[in-house]
Amino acid sequence: MSKNEILIFYQLIHDIIKSDEFLKMSMQKHHIKTSVYDHCLKVAYLCYKHHCKYNCKTDIKEVVRAALLHDYFLYDRINKKSGDDINRFVHLFKHPATALHNAENDYPDLTRKEKNAIQRHMFPIVPIPPTTACGWMVCYYDKVAAIGDYFHVQRWKKELIEFCPEMIK
Repeated sequence: MSKNEILIFYQLIHDIIKSDEFLKMSMQKHHIKTSVYDHCLKVAYLCYKHHCKYNCKTDIKEVVRAALLHDYFLYDRINKKSGDDINRFVHLFKHPATALHNAENDYPDLTRKEKNAIQRHMFPIVPIPPTTACGWMVCYYDKVAAIGDYFHVQRWKKELIEFCPEMIK
């Protein structure tokens, strides 16, 4: 991606990634070695790259906002210090609704498409599919990012670090 495209990406997301609540996600583990912050940023970036490459008709701001907020559940599901470990099975099914609730509280201007993408990103585990192109894109790239998280694939960070290092926590 060009420097200009990455700077446009940053302009679309800076208000969310600089918020106190979103920054807390950099301390929460997700998918073994990845933080929730990194995972959500990766999903948003992959969606953005797809949108740019294929000149999609979807609203890019809606797509990247939904991607950033899809795992905005704001709790540490694996707290090693306290010994708490939220049941993974329960988390799989409940976190989309929790993420949507938190996102609606902190970003009351969410669109219908953003809400749909956040709530339904766990399809097919949660059996109700997204109904928008935005939702399908977030759902797909969430799976791609999660696989990359498990194998600790970090190529996506190199482009962001090169042109906009303040995005990386």
